[in-house]
Amino acid sequence: MRTQLEKVLPMEIERRSFEIITEELGDRQFPAEEEPIVKRVIHTTADFDYADNLVFTHDAVTVAKNAIRRGACIVTDTQMARSGINKRVLASFGGEVFCFMSDPDVAEAAKRDHTTRATASMEKAARLNRPLIFAVGNAPTALVKLYDMIQEGRITPELIIGVPVGFVNVVASKELILETDVPAIVARGRKGGSNVAAAICNALLYEMDPSRTGKGK
Repeated sequence: MRTQLEKVLPMEIERRSFEIITEELGDRQFPAEEEPIVKRVIHTTADFDYADNLVFTHDAVTVAKNAIRRGACIVTDTQMARSGINKRVLASFGGEVFCFMSDPDVAEAAKRDHTTRATASMEKAARLNRPLIFAVGNAPTALVKLYDMIQEGRITPELIIGVPVGFVNVVASKELILETDVPAIVARGRKGGSNVAAAICNALLYEMDPSRTGKGK
């Protein structure tokens, strides 16, 4: 018997995907502001564990959207995440996306201080003197550095998206961020990745994009 394919027009694929996600979630309910983020992460990963793993603290979604409206920039720890974030929508509010991981001065600082580039890139980001959202999808050392700088009073992020993936210090670094008073969206456990970090950023941005919502900014 030949495998049957669902006939869906190209422009309808995303809509149909979200319909399937909603169907498979069944009776699961989420706060209205969190639901688009949870579903977009599931859409990106095809992993329904995120319905339970994603944690939102301190009114994170509202705070993040207000920060974006004020021109907040997004700092990521991978070029992959930077590439995946919708820069058009962010720029419409005056924001930019940064990733300093490949910068020569970051490599030099990491070598000099015997630390990781992710740690050094967080130090560089702290000097931007702009409202910042951090989207960490790869390096737990970036989250640890952010935690340390928050405790030292050196930085007050608007939002931390903490979704690094892996095994070494990944779980602990996420828990450190949840201990702070900074609004956060964290994927508890080992799962995450640059694609998840970008998906969360885009979920926020798409909810603010008039071309998608039909509403004003």
